Amino acid sequence: MNQPDASDGPADLDPAEMRRLAGAAVSRAGTRQWSVDDLPWESLRPEELTETDCSVVRFITFIEDHIPGYLTYFLQAFPVSGGDQAIEEFCFNREYFRFLISWANDEERHASVLTRYQIEAGISDPDTLMWELAREGSKKFALPYETPVQAFTYTLVQEKATQLFYQRFKAVATEPVLRSLLHRLARDEARHFAFYSELVTAYIRRHGLAATVPDLKDVLATFRMPLADTLKGYWRWSVKITDATSYDHTEAYDALVRLVTGFAGESGRASAADLTGFVHRIRAI
Repeated sequence: MNQPDASDGPADLDPAEMRRLAGAAVSRAGTRQWSVDDLPWESLRPEELTETDCSVVRFITFIEDHIPGYLTYFLQAFPVSGGDQAIEEFCFNREYFRFLISWANDEERHASVLTRYQIEAGISDPDTLMWELAREGSKKFALPYETPVQAFTYTLVQEKATQLFYQRFKAVATEPVLRSLLHRLARDEARHFAFYSELVTAYIRRHGLAATVPDLKDVLATFRMPLADTLKGYWRWSVKITDATSYDHTEAYDALVRLVTGFAGESGRASAADLTGFVHRIRAI
């Protein structure tokens, strides 16, 4: 993804703004760090896990463990090497890179803690799990978007959806270590969502709702959760999980609607109403 010039539409943002937003996000992450060893592993009660609990843990481990694929996508979309970029584009990507590394550290910790949980709880063994994760992890991750604001909007929705899912799963889980783990995961995803929410807000502030909402609608019209098209048995698996946890990923769309509505003065009211109606139609399907 090459970042277009300002004349190309709502795709660009001042590198100084990215520096400010990424710096604040990295600072927040630094004050909220936790390690895999912080969980109360001595309190693990595998006998309290249901068959559904084990299935959900296996599912989310695949999702979180794909962090090499996610990071590779973003590094290719926002490159920080190669020498063929305009200096403004490099500065923008370089500032975003600061957040990406912090985010990747969070996501790698998620993958590690879920892997350990499976092993400690007897859901899988180290060698079997390594090969299972490798078969899925080696598949390429990609998004069908052309502009930065689309990629950022996708990630905003995905992070909110993941946060909501962990909260819903915690509400029905009873095993104490799993509940502690899910609380930590949801808290991290909430931080990630906050960054992307601020980033999309910055695009709207710079370019206006009328110029930005079409890109937001394109994302929602094509949105799929990560690995939906690559993980074997994803759709059958996800339906069972949705039924067990009363979770609907389209609830995350409401966060984007609230963001846009909050910006809608007289000049943006029609665009905000357009997005609101669009989301209602999607969720009604």
